[in-house]
Amino acid sequence: MNATTLIFALLALSSLGYYLGRRRAFSVAQGRIRTLHSLPSYYGLYTAIWCGIPALILVAIWLLFENTIITQLVVAGLPEELHTLGADRINLIVNDIKNLVSGNITSQQADEHMLAAAEHYNNLLTISRAAMIVTGLAIAIAGGALTLSRIRAQQRARNAVESIIKLFLIICSSIAILTTVGIVLSVLFESIRFFQAVPFTDFLLGLQWSPQTAIRSDQVGSSGAFGAVPLFAGTLLISFIAMVVAVPIGLMSAIYLSEFAGPRLRASAKPLLEILAGIPTVVYGFFAALIVAPFIRDSGSMLGLDVASESALAAGLVMGVMIIPFVSSLSDDVINAVPQSLRDGAYALGATQAETIRKVIFPAALPGIVGGILLAVSRAIGETMIVVMAAGLAANLTANPLEAVTTVTVQIVTLLTGDQEFDSPKTLAAFALGLVLFAVTLILNVIALTVVRKYREQYE
Repeated sequence: MNATTLIFALLALSSLGYYLGRRRAFSVAQGRIRTLHSLPSYYGLYTAIWCGIPALILVAIWLLFENTIITQLVVAGLPEELHTLGADRINLIVNDIKNLVSGNITSQQADEHMLAAAEHYNNLLTISRAAMIVTGLAIAIAGGALTLSRIRAQQRARNAVESIIKLFLIICSSIAILTTVGIVLSVLFESIRFFQAVPFTDFLLGLQWSPQTAIRSDQVGSSGAFGAVPLFAGTLLISFIAMVVAVPIGLMSAIYLSEFAGPRLRASAKPLLEILAGIPTVVYGFFAALIVAPFIRDSGSMLGLDVASESALAAGLVMGVMIIPFVSSLSDDVINAVPQSLRDGAYALGATQAETIRKVIFPAALPGIVGGILLAVSRAIGETMIVVMAAGLAANLTANPLEAVTTVTVQIVTLLTGDQEFDSPKTLAAFALGLVLFAVTLILNVIALTVVRKYREQYE
């Protein structure tokens, strides 16, 4: 029995505990459920929780520290002459031992000491897994049996279950918050390391982006160029084109579907529109590279314009089409959430349908519409595949949508692709770019909240 099987076994025991706890509650009540403090299902949940949760926590902690403890025991059993080697050499030997256990290829020929260590590792792992299974099942059975024996008519099972669920929700919220804080701090610390090598002003105001640093100091371009202005300009240009396409079309389609379209048209048109949201971005990238970009280039040539084979216009147009469902669907849901009484009141006062939409429905739905547009902007800023395939990788400082540009996210992917050393400014530049994206997103949220507070209409 492996860890996965053990987890399923514990879940099965928890289900059995729920059934037995609920049955025990009926037995204690002797058919008079009103004599119980809580509903029988709460007694079942209480039994299931104490049957499964402690055992699952034990298994999680066991699996978390198992590898470290076994590795330390195996390293302690190695010959004395191997302990004099450096930490890197010992880590390589440990990896070879694990590869021998799993049947993978090792970096060197296995000698008798390594074979003995692999056998020792396998034996310790077998003993550990057996002990984990026995201990986990014993705790689950003991917890369930103890809880069943303590079920009484006046036991506050509902209060206990709700307290446990509340604690679980607090833990989940804390994990989400701590994860966000951890991501921000990790990006911030790595960005500080980057700014120690590259001045902040050169990064934020520089007009040249060429992070290809040389190995030797006498090579051309050894210092690199980390001016991120071309990346910011390319990101804003493509995002602007995308929003010019997505916001009017998405918002107008949402207004039409919610206020003018009949039930049949709405039932068929909205799912068809939302199909666009389910298409993978790589498909949009192929569409942009194979159809849209050549069409724009050929059309520009017919008009005497110099259009690059990879242009910001092609990427922006296709990205705008991709973002339409985000604006349309969210705006449609928000508009439909406006109470019908507001519409009826406007019509009763003599307002036309257009006036009702403009002066009543739109102000009431403004917070949700702004949220949908903000989500679309964030999606546009964070898009990568379409830009890679349609706009290229060239960091070009231009406002001409017919030229090739690149974005911040594309450069982050490029800098972190492959085996990279996190000690060079080239790699650390990706974290600085990520920090800038975080700051931009924060500013967009502040602007959105300001707009909502200023223009929203509140109704009682």
